[in-house]
Amino acid sequence: MTTTTDAPAAAPTKKPRSAGGGLGRYILVRFLLIFPTIFILVTMVFLLMRTIGDPITAALGGRLPPDQLRERIAEAGYDRPVLVQYFEYLGDILRGDFGTALTDNRPVTEILTTFGAATVELAFYALLVAFLVGIPLGMLAAYLRDRWPDAVLRVFAILCYATPVFFAGLLLKLVFSVALGWLPVAGRAGTRTELRLQNVDDPTGIYLIDAIRLGNASVIGDVLSHAVLPALALGLLTAGVFLRLVRTNMIGTLSMDYVDAARSRGVPESRLVRKHAYRPALIPIVTVIGLQIAMLLGGAVLTETTFEWEGLGFQLARYLGARDFVAVQGIVALLAVIVALTNFVVDIIAALIDPRVRF
Repeated sequence: MTTTTDAPAAAPTKKPRSAGGGLGRYILVRFLLIFPTIFILVTMVFLLMRTIGDPITAALGGRLPPDQLRERIAEAGYDRPVLVQYFEYLGDILRGDFGTALTDNRPVTEILTTFGAATVELAFYALLVAFLVGIPLGMLAAYLRDRWPDAVLRVFAILCYATPVFFAGLLLKLVFSVALGWLPVAGRAGTRTELRLQNVDDPTGIYLIDAIRLGNASVIGDVLSHAVLPALALGLLTAGVFLRLVRTNMIGTLSMDYVDAARSRGVPESRLVRKHAYRPALIPIVTVIGLQIAMLLGGAVLTETTFEWEGLGFQLARYLGARDFVAVQGIVALLAVIVALTNFVVDIIAALIDPRVRF
C-alpha cells in the first residue's frame, strides 16, 4: 500500500516592484534631501562669514567714527549673540529675504533678478561649448582608443580641466583679441548694441533673446561675438570632464556582449559607435550636469571678472572687494539654493532616462 505525501507548498511569489513606485519613491527621497542640503550650505555660509567678525565693521570700519560704527552695529543687530543672529538669519531665508547689500542698499533678491540673466546666459553658452566639444571628441577618442589621437585627446581633456579659468580667459583674450583682433576683449555687447537692446519691450536681460526679438542681424552678431571668448574659457573646463566620461563609457559599452555579437555579424565599427555605444555613454553626462552647473557658477566669478561680463559673479567679486559680506553671504546662499534645486531636477531627468538610477 503506497502512501502519498503532500506536495510542498509553493513558495510565495514576490510581487515585482513597479517602475512607477520606484520612481515615485526616488523623487520623494530626492525632494526631501533638498532641505538638509540647503540647511547645511546656508549654515556653512553663515559661519564662514562670521569668522571675519561683524559685517558692519568689515565694510565700514575706518570710514565711520567709532560711535557711529557702534550705532550701526546695534541697529543691524550684530552686537547680539551669534546663535540669535543665526536663527534670525534662517528665519529671513525661509521668508525669502537674503539680506540687503551695505554698499548700495540693494536687496540680494533684486541683485539676482537684475544680474542673474547674464550669468544664466553665460552658463548656457558654456554648456553648449562643453557639449559640442566634449561629446564628439570623447566619441572620437573611444573609436581610436590606444592610438596617438586618443592620447592627444586625453591630454587635451586634462589640460581643459586643470587650467584655471582666469588663465584660460586671459590667454584667449591675448590671442584672439589683442594679437589677432578677431573678437571683442570684454563686455556683453558694444555700447551701441546695448543702447538698442534697451529699446526692446519688456527685456528679458538675456541679450541673445532680446537681440533676436529686436530682429537686427548686426545686433545679434555683436552679442554672439562678445560671448565667444567667455563661453570658451568657461565651457572648456566642463568639456574636459565630458570628454573623459564619454570616452570611458563608450569603451565599456563597446566591450559588451551584444556589441561583440553585432561586430561578429560584420557591423562596421563606426556604426557600432553611432548606434550602440552613443546613447548609453550619454547617461553619465546627464547625472553629472548638476555638479557641472555648480562648477560653472563658481567659475563664472572668475570668467565674468576677466571679461567684465556683468552678471552675478561680477557683482560678487565687486562686493568682495568692498568687503560687503552681507551681500556676499546673501548671493552665495541664494546660489546654493539654486544649485540644490538644479541638482534635484537633474536627478529626476537622469531617473527618467535610466531606470537603474531609481534603485
